[in-house]
Amino acid sequence: MEDQQNSIPVTGGKPEPSSFRLVATLGVAGLVSGFFLVGAYLYTLPLIQAAKARALEAAIYEVLPGCVRFDAYDLKSGALVKAEGAATGLPRVFAGYDKEGTRIGFAIQSAVPGFQDVVAGIFGYVPETKTIVGLKILESKETPGLGDKIFKDEAFKGNFVKLAVEPEIVLVKKGEKANPNEVDAITGATISSRAVVSLLNTGMKDWKGTLDKEKKK
Repeated sequence: MEDQQNSIPVTGGKPEPSSFRLVATLGVAGLVSGFFLVGAYLYTLPLIQAAKARALEAAIYEVLPGCVRFDAYDLKSGALVKAEGAATGLPRVFAGYDKEGTRIGFAIQSAVPGFQDVVAGIFGYVPETKTIVGLKILESKETPGLGDKIFKDEAFKGNFVKLAVEPEIVLVKKGEKANPNEVDAITGATISSRAVVSLLNTGMKDWKGTLDKEKKK
């Protein structure tokens, strides 16, 4: 009789929780966590969008020297139509004007794959001279110390002050630039440099035909 009593397992007097209870607890925890994540996303989304809008506005003024105001235009059926309100998903470009109200150029957004991730930027284009007059990188995760020179290196940024877009923008080895449509590459960051040239050529391919037909206003 004593041996039988000693063979009974000791559980501390507390029954083990059932599988249903464990699953239910995890489910409630996941639901609460999801609720807070969605709430945080909905709260921060307008702040993020507002910050991006401010950055874009500042970039437009930066890539179009002399610009004091701008208007947004959507591309519909191959023609520019003045945009109303927030972006609708249609291709959009920005016309910049000086203090006399004369249009001085267009700010064009473009994005291409880089070495690490997408490289997105905006650049100023003057149809009358067929030149790019400014470039601002808006998004890049290129390698610190090398690839990030596409928006930190002043010499590289100097390529985009008066860059010809015809016949096409070409990347050359640093120090070998001889023509107005050439860009000096950054030593050690050729892939990132090439991504910037691709960004410009892509933007030109998308917009040049339309913008060159626009009469100066």
